[in-house]
Amino acid sequence: LFHLTVVSLYLLFLKAVVTLSLVLIDYERKRYMGSCGLLLGLAPMRLHLNSSIARCSATFLCDPSCFKQIRPICMASASTSSKPKLQSGRKLSFGTTHVIQPKGEHRATVVWLHGLGDVGASWAEALEDLPLQNIKWIVPTAPVQPVAVMAGFPCNAWFDVGSLTEEGPNDLEGLDASAAHVAELLSKESANVKLGVGGFSQGAATSMYTTACSFIGSYSDGTSFPCKLNITVAISGWLPSTKTIESRLKENPEAIKGAKDYSIFLGHGTSDEIVLYKFGQKSAVALQALGFSSLVFKTYKGLGHYTNSTEMEDICTFLKERLQLQG
Repeated sequence: LFHLTVVSLYLLFLKAVVTLSLVLIDYERKRYMGSCGLLLGLAPMRLHLNSSIARCSATFLCDPSCFKQIRPICMASASTSSKPKLQSGRKLSFGTTHVIQPKGEHRATVVWLHGLGDVGASWAEALEDLPLQNIKWIVPTAPVQPVAVMAGFPCNAWFDVGSLTEEGPNDLEGLDASAAHVAELLSKESANVKLGVGGFSQGAATSMYTTACSFIGSYSDGTSFPCKLNITVAISGWLPSTKTIESRLKENPEAIKGAKDYSIFLGHGTSDEIVLYKFGQKSAVALQALGFSSLVFKTYKGLGHYTNSTEMEDICTFLKERLQLQG
């Protein structure tokens, strides 16, 4: 009986150890997936703006309920057309879209795209507080999908990222799907309203790709891009599929006749250890070489992979001037 009791206690102990181990493994897996690359610093960004300062912090939980609740704003649910069926068989389901109505006369609509592993809600609050009363902000959420740079772990991503190098693989299907989602969100805007796209990190990369589609007039598969953009803002990002975009634009010089007058703002911090500063520089050089001579590239000394009040103030000034908005 004594031996049976000892064996039973030992088995219970082993069961407890295994259970605890599984719980810890599951916790670490969720934390790792939620951060979408904590070791690489690809953590969701949260921006909080008040009258004088901007504070950024990383949120390492993948559950959107962990984000601080923002005050109620209009919520636009994704339609079935925003879930493209791609040739590869992938199915992408875009998340919640936040719509922030302008406080004054509606003169422009800008779709703002969050970074890798983030959600639209974390940027909606900050954009709502910007002193841009004539802009309607549309802030969507990327679909959850496996990301190669994270060993296939799934998180919110506009496209699959294999590498930030120029030789890295390009997920043109994912880029096209996200660009199509941006176009769909802008499709119901009035003809007299100027249209724009912007974003942070991977969202910035997607916004630059969407801009290229607008000028080329089609996606990589030849399907027509349905709208013309007027302005682009991209911070802490890079131009994805650079060689493909350069090739397509050079093959169609008619498509970039208006490039010299198109407004692009690129901002990048010199201390960005995630999307290196040199990638921002290369993106600016590549776009300028393609004819986007009105492009503004701002350097922020000491700024890491986040934004601050100085950069946001520069963005506000840029949007007001280029879109001729009320001050």
